[in-house]
Amino acid sequence: MDLKGLCFVAFALMLGFSSTVGEYADLSADQCAVPSSERINCGYPKITAEECNSRGCCFNSSIPEVPWCFNPFEEEDCEV
Repeated sequence: MDLKGLCFVAFALMLGFSSTVGEYADLSADQCAVPSSERINCGYPKITAEECNSRGCCFNSSIPEVPWCFNPFEEEDCEV
């Protein structure tokens, strides 16, 4: 799947989880729409959303057994 398709799928999934999506500060929804299988850990066990956000990372605890604090997409990666 090409990057634009991946970004679209990720955004659609994020909309589906909109009521349970974690927090992110100074990042767009597109940047934090990283599929769970592609999340790169940006935190440590039991990190809070605030601590994660202060590192410039996304936080989403709605999916168990994947990183909850993870690196965002670069903004230019998801532009259409």
